[in-house]
Amino acid sequence: MQNLFSGIYKDKTVLVTGHTGFKGSWLVYWLKQMGANIVGYSLEAPTSPNHIELLDLDIISIVGDIRDLDKLNETFTKHQPDIVFHLAAQPLVRLSYENPIETYETNVMGTLKVFEACRTAKVKAIVNITSDKAYENKEWIWGYRENDPMGGYDPYSSSKGCADLLANSYRNSYFNTNDYKKTHNTLIASCRAGNVIGGGDWAQDRLITDIMLSVSQDKKVSIRNPYATRPWQHVLEPLSGYLHIGQKLLEEKVEFGEAWNFGPSDEGSINVEEVVKNVKLHWDKIDYEINRDPHQLHEANLLKLDCSKAHILLKWKDVWNSDTTFEKTVKWYKSYYEDNKKISTKKDLESYVNDAKLNNIKWAQ
Repeated sequence: MQNLFSGIYKDKTVLVTGHTGFKGSWLVYWLKQMGANIVGYSLEAPTSPNHIELLDLDIISIVGDIRDLDKLNETFTKHQPDIVFHLAAQPLVRLSYENPIETYETNVMGTLKVFEACRTAKVKAIVNITSDKAYENKEWIWGYRENDPMGGYDPYSSSKGCADLLANSYRNSYFNTNDYKKTHNTLIASCRAGNVIGGGDWAQDRLITDIMLSVSQDKKVSIRNPYATRPWQHVLEPLSGYLHIGQKLLEEKVEFGEAWNFGPSDEGSINVEEVVKNVKLHWDKIDYEINRDPHQLHEANLLKLDCSKAHILLKWKDVWNSDTTFEKTVKWYKSYYEDNKKISTKKDLESYVNDAKLNNIKWAQ
């Protein structure tokens, strides 16, 4: 594991905001396997159970709010991270309708304060994680490219668009690539990914989580938006992209300090009802019903990313097709619920890395 990404993460101090969340917990686990010194900064884990506690990692874990600039500065000054992966966010669309103020405060002002802490501490590399929902979604059949305009219908999507604009402003104003190694030593990139799934996610109002919780309680899962189409991918897919970008920034490759999309190939874009039918193949106890709500809050029906830039310039591509993604995800939860809370995170990561090597993907060589 330590040789992945050219061995760049071994002995590096890596600060991850939002490490107690679903994606953050998988990221710190992978970084730990590569020999990084991890500093996690986050609120308490948002659910019980949660992945980060099940992993039981030996890392520095700081409970803190990204809106608290004093605590951020104290943390950055003490630990002097080489690179920051900023994942902390209010990540749920439906919750953003209920609590727009907290959503914007966290996703916009919190991001601003993380960037300020990075600037004060003179961090070498920042990988800012936003979302595919940051784009102004016209629900067309083409994937969005990195230079398409930011937007967002609902408060969550809009806040992520704002966070992306904020990163661009900091890149222009403080971390300008033309002035790199002259007036500053920091590179910043933004990464946008589609819907990610995998074991260890218990957040509300997420399709896979709802399905797994329902089956664990011998209940039917209620499907509210069966024809919504999303680019489904295993959580390890975008993480490999984030880590690859982080590698390039640490190697002082100025041209990679930009925005990047990480999503599955077209066959990964599947509607919700087809996803439920697919996961049912791997756990026959799964049952569901369609429950359309005429008063349902707006959520995008079609959203795709164009990942040509990552394919061509990074030589990045997805490793697992949708069938493997659903199988790995369902088996993770099935093992947890039917085998005394046994988790397959280690096994899944090893399998993913091995498959990447077999496919001659650059970061795995």
